Amino acid sequence: MTWAERLGKQLGRPTRSVAGWLVSKMLTARNQVLEENAVQLCGIQPGDTVLELGHGPGLGLQSAARLLTGPTGRLIGVDYSEYMHQMAKERVKELIASGKVTLHHCDVAAMPLADSTVDKVFHCNCYYFWPDLGKGAREIHRVMKPGALMVTTLRHNHLATLAAKRVMPGENWRPEAYMAALRDSGFTDVRMEDKQDKNITFQAIYATALN
Repeated sequence: MTWAERLGKQLGRPTRSVAGWLVSKMLTARNQVLEENAVQLCGIQPGDTVLELGHGPGLGLQSAARLLTGPTGRLIGVDYSEYMHQMAKERVKELIASGKVTLHHCDVAAMPLADSTVDKVFHCNCYYFWPDLGKGAREIHRVMKPGALMVTTLRHNHLATLAAKRVMPGENWRPEAYMAALRDSGFTDVRMEDKQDKNITFQAIYATALN
């Protein structure tokens, strides 16, 4: 396995190792702007049920939880990495204890959530590592209420650079591939917009669950 393949594997599913620790530090430093903007762009309301996919170290969970001030406001996080799951559990342990936050160590394509229960979904630097974009997109659509909004944020130029170095697996990193999977899975108004924050240019993909 080449160094690029090893890095890509750790980015997709960090493990409790030196490499995984380094990746977690990198995710914490680089993802903060993307996480915070994904939270803001999906328009969380105080009483919403919100889902973060691939929550990583838990930065987005903290940002979203601050907006869920209503008595019915709930936040769910899922991550495929046991290491990230444990790290996030420690970061938001008080919110878990209060019942505001629930975390699941699971595959995005097989979430232990009921149909049509989620109001908002957000994620960043996540979908490129899913082995089957269609299966993941269908599962996300299943758990979302009709008319619910999903937002994902990414840095396209950064992804293209990593893909050229063979860090990104296959072609799933391409936004067009993910957007096509979303449309095929029943999402509508699927679009990508350029954004900027703190001198960082990034992209946001929006998708609405079909009524």
